[in-house]
Amino acid sequence: MSSKAMVGVEESKTVDSKGNSNIGEFKLEKSKSLNNIARVKSDQKSNSLFISRSRLSRLLLCRLGAIAMLVLSAYMLELSTLREVMRSRVFMLRSSSLNINDPLQSAHFYDNNGFLTISANGGLNQMRAGICDMVAIARYLNVTLIIPELDETSFWHDRSGFQDIFDVDYFIKSLRDQVRILKEIPDEQKKNAEIAKLYPISPTRWSTISYYNKVILPQIKKNQVLHFNQTDFRLANNHLPLELQQFRCRVNFKALRFVRPLEELGRKIVRLLREKGPFLALHLRYEKDMLAFSGCTEGCNNNEIVELTKMRFAYPWWKQKLINSVKRRKDGACPLTPEETALALRAMDIDPSTQIYIAAGDIYGGERRMTPLRLAFPHFIIQNLVPSGIIQTRWQHWIILCQWKVIFLFLPTKETWQDLSKAIDDTWGSRPQFF
Repeated sequence: MSSKAMVGVEESKTVDSKGNSNIGEFKLEKSKSLNNIARVKSDQKSNSLFISRSRLSRLLLCRLGAIAMLVLSAYMLELSTLREVMRSRVFMLRSSSLNINDPLQSAHFYDNNGFLTISANGGLNQMRAGICDMVAIARYLNVTLIIPELDETSFWHDRSGFQDIFDVDYFIKSLRDQVRILKEIPDEQKKNAEIAKLYPISPTRWSTISYYNKVILPQIKKNQVLHFNQTDFRLANNHLPLELQQFRCRVNFKALRFVRPLEELGRKIVRLLREKGPFLALHLRYEKDMLAFSGCTEGCNNNEIVELTKMRFAYPWWKQKLINSVKRRKDGACPLTPEETALALRAMDIDPSTQIYIAAGDIYGGERRMTPLRLAFPHFIIQNLVPSGIIQTRWQHWIILCQWKVIFLFLPTKETWQDLSKAIDDTWGSRPQFF
């Protein structure tokens, strides 16, 4: 073979080797591309799976959060309900133990809607109860209360003013976080006050607080000053807001404090009675005005019945004039006579040696009616037997009534005796424990 031919063969091999080399490089690059594509797809699947898992985690977290919020809301609702129940039970416990010295939870702030002036009417207990109601109404209506006037036209003909009986400064100070009380009407309202007294209002008896809100409040806002000439039984005892009931108790048992001379007088009377042993303060409720007003004439003679009837017609503010005494007595609306009182006290096994202090005015019928009670309880004390040197006022008896345990006796119907028996058991146990 010639040299040219040899050279051609070599060149041909060289070309073939280069061609095969290029084909190999192409296949390698193609393989790398495929691997890259597969890797990208794998990465995309991984990213997609990661995103799906992230979304699922977020969804689960949202669901868990919602469940947690529902559980927390239910817990807070139960806690709120439990708090209200416990608060009610605590108030009932405080009421049952007469622990009414605690002030209300928060101060009462308001814009003044006007002024209220009142003339308390009735007997001692009625005036005190009426004042408590009027203070509560003033607080509820956001009006300023002027220190009350006491009844000077009643059977007692007592000229004592509010400031003579109660500590006015303490009365105002002890309630200042709940209601605004002034000693006198402001100068700029005196003309309105004079007009209000010329056209007084007698609120409807046993009214709920909605009556005062719908009927009385608009008149106060219109006239600025309103005057009540009657306060007895003008506010219902039931179906009132709990806070209002609590406030009435606060006024009665905390704010209405006697002036120091009267408190000292009451303590002195009690000390004198205690020196001679156990005593019982009895509000007999058998005075002339009580019998005339109620129409109860059991045990009275004809002359006394005529006298009581004339007295009832003489007082225009005593609305009921013609009264059937027998029917009223059967209805349980009459006080026990002194004779019946003696039987009732003995029936309750009260020791005859106990001192009986009559916390009342002159007993109608005098010694004739008191003899049976005196015979049953020889240690008998009436107001003219209190030692000299102690001021004789109608208020000394009220002090004892308000500060010490008292038995009120009325006609012994079956229901009355059951209530009385339960009250005695609840207060003193199975047998009265005297002071």
